[in-house]
Amino acid sequence: MNNITFAIHQPNYIPWLGYFYKIAKSEKFVFLDDVQYPRGQSYSNRNRIKTPNGPTYLTIPISIPSGNKGKVSYKEVKFANNRWKRKHLKTLEFNYKRADYYDEVYPFVENIIQKDLSFAELNMQLIKEICKYLNIATPTYKLSNLLNDYGSKTRLIIDIAKELEANTYLSGTGGGKEYNDRELLSKNNIKLIYSDFEHPQYKQLWGDFTPNLSILDLLFNCGAESKKILVESKRV
Repeated sequence: MNNITFAIHQPNYIPWLGYFYKIAKSEKFVFLDDVQYPRGQSYSNRNRIKTPNGPTYLTIPISIPSGNKGKVSYKEVKFANNRWKRKHLKTLEFNYKRADYYDEVYPFVENIIQKDLSFAELNMQLIKEICKYLNIATPTYKLSNLLNDYGSKTRLIIDIAKELEANTYLSGTGGGKEYNDRELLSKNNIKLIYSDFEHPQYKQLWGDFTPNLSILDLLFNCGAESKKILVESKRV
């Protein structure tokens, strides 16, 4: 079998740079749209952008059926309302109108946010459109379409690997590490590697550099150079 690297992640809203680095470094990527939506605050429905007053969150208000907290999947989550769409677009316009590539990036972001999509589908379409803009051609899959039955934690990784006929799992270095049983993966002929992402520094608006923002901050400020900065630039 040829070496095929795959990565997985929940379909989060306008994710940070490391999310796209992981996609770019994979040959196959799976959206975990059918796993449990987290309780409490997470980056599932929000991310940070930069303003003249410092970073601020863009947060999608979500609705989970009463009594089902901790039991619903990403694809079952609904919007609490649609008022957030206009607010987020106006906030992006206000804070990035002066950015060099605002006129290039804003239209496709606006187009997707204005569509009548579910929470998970909106997030996945935004991610895929951003990948297209960045010329990241990694094929993407939805867990809900890929498998009808699968295990949890490391077993989920193994089940996905078998379905994709992949043998190297590229993991992030955050909370997902707790799911990685290296020995069990090895027994199933899956090599575990971790992302070597180091956050690059790039030109931003509004004063000193702020890391760990949404990918949109990089796109608005750097345009087509964003992929080179994301994947190839000297780390700082």
